[in-house]
Amino acid sequence: MTTAAEQIVAWTRAEGAARAAGVFERAFGGSPDGVWSAPGRVNVIGEHTDYNGGTCLPMALPHRTYVALRHREDDTIRLVSAQEGTPVSLLLSDVAPGSVPGWAAYVAGVAWALREAGHTVSGFDAAVDSCVPYGAGLSSSAALEAAVAVALDEVHGIGLASDDAGRALLAAACVRAENEIAGAPTGGMDQSASLRCLAGHALLLDTRDGSTRQIPLDLGPHGLALLVIDTRAEHQLVDGQYAARRAMCEAAARELRVTTLREVDDLEGALARLASMPEATVVARRVRHVVTEIARVQQVADLLARDEVEGLGAVLSTAHASLRDDYEVSCPELDVAVDAAVGAGALGGRMVGGGFGGSAIALVRLADVAGVAAAVAGEFAERGWRAPAFLIAQAADPAERDADG
Repeated sequence: MTTAAEQIVAWTRAEGAARAAGVFERAFGGSPDGVWSAPGRVNVIGEHTDYNGGTCLPMALPHRTYVALRHREDDTIRLVSAQEGTPVSLLLSDVAPGSVPGWAAYVAGVAWALREAGHTVSGFDAAVDSCVPYGAGLSSSAALEAAVAVALDEVHGIGLASDDAGRALLAAACVRAENEIAGAPTGGMDQSASLRCLAGHALLLDTRDGSTRQIPLDLGPHGLALLVIDTRAEHQLVDGQYAARRAMCEAAARELRVTTLREVDDLEGALARLASMPEATVVARRVRHVVTEIARVQQVADLLARDEVEGLGAVLSTAHASLRDDYEVSCPELDVAVDAAVGAGALGGRMVGGGFGGSAIALVRLADVAGVAAAVAGEFAERGWRAPAFLIAQAADPAERDADG
């Protein structure tokens, strides 16, 4: 990586655990029961498919959110974060949709969802520290939820984190927390990635039935890297744009008399049937993105199975054009990042995450990483934008315990 481009460095697991434990001790006194952490994620392919019953291919990042947590016998939840500053105190019994503002909703919401699922969950003290970039489209919220989920699972002896089927249930609880308590209408990809990915693999997730397949992903032996570009254009999922697209997809599915857009197998016929809908031209673009993006997930899985990894680049670029033009969730910073990366030698690239800011990825030859990063940073500087930051995505471990109290 070039010294002119800022690197987003992942903490070591020991460092992250020590940081969170230190925040806990300063805020609450004494030691936590333990420290648990969960990764952010980057999605190789399959954007806005999760809430449409489709497939996606995320991988866990080495950048993690750490939660030091201590069980309480009462119903009180006390929270502090190294990133957010102001401590939060509330009662778990008071948690309900719309009742918890800000970042605390992602924490308290997980406890609420586990209790709603029939598990015995009481209050707790928790301290959070994280090296997952906030607002970068790398799923900092799901990393927080997943770390809390495995912590509560262990301290209450629930036992769901011990196998993949249980982790799928924890992911479902995290989705409820995000949808119903935090008010962000996301699908389940991010939480599944944080809880169910394995090191050295991407997770082929079928959101229709929750099934998964671990796909080996190691670009280094091919002389390649997946460069993540944090544009620093802040990414927010609760501003209405994301929800509007989800609602439009659900309306299109109703018009087509299918449960989800995953069931569309004749795209042109489907688009013709949607012509009478209000905003038919926009609806057609949204549906076209979803259906073709699901096909691209299978295309990438097939390329990886054949070890034809350089072919990923063209698929990434096609996906970006679809997200930019049909789904309309890109922004100038994301477009410039992708165009500059490809112009400097990247094999392809696209925006990742929900859109409207956040990050992009580029498939880059290892020898070209520094040059590509410098080219993107230079384009941003010319426009007077905030400097982007960079990391190399390496498939990392899922949510788990890091340290004893």
